[in-house]
Amino acid sequence: MTGRIVHFEVPYDDGERARAFYREAFGWNLMEMPEMNYTMASTGPVNEQSMPSEPGFINGGMFQRTDQLSGPMLTVDVPDIDAAFKAIESLGGERVGEKMPVGDMGFAAYFKDPEGNVLGLWQTS
Repeated sequence: MTGRIVHFEVPYDDGERARAFYREAFGWNLMEMPEMNYTMASTGPVNEQSMPSEPGFINGGMFQRTDQLSGPMLTVDVPDIDAAFKAIESLGGERVGEKMPVGDMGFAAYFKDPEGNVLGLWQTS
């Protein structure tokens, strides 16, 4: 596992209000992806692949709040989500849903640690 924090997510109740807030308060560039019910958030300069082009910036996303995914989350980079799930479960954590494809970029999943915190996992294709 690399263990690097590579993404963040902020849930919202009102998407328009949340996007306006983060755009105006912090200058984030937000791109709605209605087919995924998701908004991509760039917190700083990006390259042609929409990845941060300067050290210190992490991009993220926003989505409709759910009962299971109700607070801000960090996303951890792993080489294999299935292997990460095995390690997480052996250490007292649990899956929150299943691994999901994200276009041709990779896979995402969520887990709950033994303290009850929900975090994300990212596996690049």
